[in-house]
Amino acid sequence: MRYWPTILMALVLAGLSLYLFAIELPQHDLQERQNRTEKKILLFDQQALTELIVKADQQKLVFARIPEKGWMLTAPLHTDADQREVQNLIRALVTGTVTRVIENQQANLTPFGLDNPMTTVTVVAGTARETFSIGDSGPLSSTLYVLRESDHQVLLTNLAPKDFLNKTLITFRRKDLLHVMQGEVERIRLTYPTTEIVLYQGAEKPKNKWRLRYPIEGEADQTEVRTLLLRLEELKALGIIDPGHERDALAHTLTTPKVKVTIHTTNGDQTIKLYQPSQVSGEAFAETSPTGPLYRINPAAIRDLTKELFVFQDKRLLGIDYTDIAMLSVTTSTEHYVLIHQQNEWVLDDQPAKTLDQQAVDLFLSRVANVPAEEGAIKQGGSLVPYGLVVPAAEFIATGKDGKIAGKLSIGSHANGLAYATGQRSPGIFQIRADLLTQIPTRKDLLTTSTEKTYPSKSPRHKNVP
Repeated sequence: MRYWPTILMALVLAGLSLYLFAIELPQHDLQERQNRTEKKILLFDQQALTELIVKADQQKLVFARIPEKGWMLTAPLHTDADQREVQNLIRALVTGTVTRVIENQQANLTPFGLDNPMTTVTVVAGTARETFSIGDSGPLSSTLYVLRESDHQVLLTNLAPKDFLNKTLITFRRKDLLHVMQGEVERIRLTYPTTEIVLYQGAEKPKNKWRLRYPIEGEADQTEVRTLLLRLEELKALGIIDPGHERDALAHTLTTPKVKVTIHTTNGDQTIKLYQPSQVSGEAFAETSPTGPLYRINPAAIRDLTKELFVFQDKRLLGIDYTDIAMLSVTTSTEHYVLIHQQNEWVLDDQPAKTLDQQAVDLFLSRVANVPAEEGAIKQGGSLVPYGLVVPAAEFIATGKDGKIAGKLSIGSHANGLAYATGQRSPGIFQIRADLLTQIPTRKDLLTTSTEKTYPSKSPRHKNVP
């Protein structure tokens, strides 16, 4: 048979394949798993850990994992733990690897800083327990010598000193003073010694907006409110004074808070008071409960949370969003025209057949609708003459989609880059950037070189405004 060499070769290849898949590859995979296991520092599953004990700086800190709450500090006191700090320490042990086994049970521990370790970490997973003593840095600054108790081996590891050394009780205590989830906050009350500001979420669609409820009603500056919430979310304790003699003595010096913040959510209310009893020392403190700890905080937090009403006001003076404008009347010392939005295009009221530069119109209307007040209000009631607002340099009147006047902006005299202005959104006289006066297009600027459009013989004033 002339095919028997081919058949024989096929049988040999099949045998080799069977050997590789049945014996060689499984052994190779087993060897790789063994090598990875030997390189691991901690062999426990991270999710199986139930207890953690850290001895450092002559303190013994005990943590317990509580379902739905995460890690809690149970000794030397019972309180919330800093979840991030605890997880970082555990993750370092779980992901850390052994670079080299230095010595076994007869090791001299002194050269490695393990005769008197600075930190000892014990992890518990059910009935299993493992303890690690953390010694000196290795040949590289990002390595540590570790003594593993179960096999009494001195290991050179890739653990970073920052994850284990200089850890104290304050390191592992929860330092977030408030539980703030921006999407869950419904109302914010800022109470100052002489006034207060109340902000609440409106129910506008498609996106909720923040509004002012007190001391005035109106739209709020969305960016400023989100920044306020971010500052509250980031507010952390630099130090903690637990109930006791020191706390009581300090509490007597805290009389009137610089600001009291109350946050209302669907899950309940949270309140925090910020104090600065001495301008000389500049120290600042926070209190979240009359009987709970007092917290040392960064004095800058008081500055971040004590804002004037003007800061939280929507400073766009016109009073209507750009997308809601259906008609805009523009009057200057040399120009007067009315822009109407119809059939998804902007046209001139008295020249509807003329083609306008839609991009230029959009840019112009956006500038008018979004021009913000740069300086606080001068209360109205006096003469408008000093501000050039009796006969404004420019005036804009906006009509909404319902056919009602919804916005007005008047710009008066200007100097040093700022101009006086009044707007429908907020009472008073403000100062805005004078740039807008130079950005008002003429009729000629708005017209394109395109030919006239054809419309039905019907006055544009009587068209339905979309």
